[in-house]
Amino acid sequence: MTRRVVVTGIGVISPLGTKEQLWNSLLDGVSGVGRITHFDASDYPVQIAAEVKDFDATEYMEPKAARRMDLFCQYAVAAAVQSLADAELEITEANAHRVGVLIGSGIGGLNTIENQLHVLKEKGVNRVSPFLVPMLIPDMASGQTAIITGAKGPNSCTVTACASGTHSIGDAFRIIERGNADVMLAGGAEAGITPLAMAGFIAARALSSRNTEPEHASRPFDLNRDGFVMGEGASVLVLEELEHAQARGARIYCELIGYGASGDAYHITSPAPEHEGAQRAMKEALADAGISSEQVSYINAHGTSTKYNDYYETLAIKKVFGERAYQIPISSTKSLTGHLLGASGALEAAICALALTHQIIPGTYNYEEPDPDCDLDYVPNQHRRAAIEVAMSNSFGFGGHNAVLLMRRWD
Repeated sequence: MTRRVVVTGIGVISPLGTKEQLWNSLLDGVSGVGRITHFDASDYPVQIAAEVKDFDATEYMEPKAARRMDLFCQYAVAAAVQSLADAELEITEANAHRVGVLIGSGIGGLNTIENQLHVLKEKGVNRVSPFLVPMLIPDMASGQTAIITGAKGPNSCTVTACASGTHSIGDAFRIIERGNADVMLAGGAEAGITPLAMAGFIAARALSSRNTEPEHASRPFDLNRDGFVMGEGASVLVLEELEHAQARGARIYCELIGYGASGDAYHITSPAPEHEGAQRAMKEALADAGISSEQVSYINAHGTSTKYNDYYETLAIKKVFGERAYQIPISSTKSLTGHLLGASGALEAAICALALTHQIIPGTYNYEEPDPDCDLDYVPNQHRRAAIEVAMSNSFGFGGHNAVLLMRRWD
C-alpha cells in the first residue's frame, strides 16, 4: 500500500514577508516589487526587482554560522526553521534518521562567487575565503539545514532552474511514499538579485523594464507583458507520512497526491511547441494522483509574465483540460511576488496549500488588457472565494525541465 503524504508545516522567506504576511499581501493585492537596493543599479536598463526586506539571519541561526553561508542558504535555513516551528515538530536523536532534507536552487551562491571574484582580483589568491566552495554550491542549502536542524535522513538537492523547488517537493514526496523517510523538509531557495545575474537576464531580454512603475511590472497573461521580475527568497514545506502526522496530532494543511515531471529535449530557454513537455507533466501528475482533469479546482500557473511562457502555458492547459480549461480558475502569484527562480515552485506550493486551507484563490494582478491568445480565467486583480478540492502547481525551467504537483484539500 502506498504511503500517503501530507503537508504539516510551511516556512516562507519572501518579498512579501513570512507565511502570514505573504498570504495577507496576496489577498490584499500588495506587491513585493520595488527599486533594487541590493546594489547600485542606476546604470542598468532594468532597475527593479522583488527583494526580501528586513531579513535578519541571526533570528534563525548563530551569527558565526550565518557568516559562513551565502544569502540563498540563509534564506533556506530560515524557511526550514520556520516550517518545523509551524509543524510543531521537534527533531531528536530518536527520529532524526527518519527526517530528511531536499531543498533545491537554480543558481546557488552567486553572491559569494561575485564577491570572492572581486577579492581575487583586488587582493590576490591568498585572500580568497576558505569557505568559498562550501558557500557557493547549491546543495549546501540542504546540507546546512540538516546541520542546524539535526535531520539525518535522506539529504539531497535538485537543480533544475525554475522548476527546482517543485522537483524538490515532488522527489521528497516520493522518498516518503516508498518508506525511506517519515518526514522531509522540502522546497527551494534563491538569492539571484546580484549585478551579474541581473546583467545576464537583461542580456537575454527576459526582464520587464517598467522602472517607473515597479508594482505594475509583473503582469502575467496581460497583453502588454514585457518580461518577468526577478525575485528572491525561500519556501520549505514539512512533508509528513499521514499516519506519522496523525499519531502526533499534527495540524494538516493538505494532502500531496500527485507529481509529474518531463523534459522538452528542445531548447535551452524556449519551451517546446505548444508546451508539449508541460502537457505530459500535467497528465503524469493527474495519472499519479489517480484523478481526472475534471477534479482539478485551481491551477497556480508558472505564469512568468514573459510573452512566450504565458502563451505556451495557456496552450498546454487547453490541450490537457479541453473545453474545461475555460472553467478552471488560474492565477499567477508572480504578479505580486516576482519570479523567485529556483524557489518559485516551492513558494507557489505553499500558496496552494494555503489556498486549499482557506478556500480562497489569490488573484493575478496587473491584468489590464486581455490577450486574445491567453483567454482563460486568470482570476484578474482580486482574490476569489471558491470551493477548491484539488490544486495544481506548475513550474517550468530553462533546459526544458517541467514539474507539476497536485494537492488535495484536507477534510
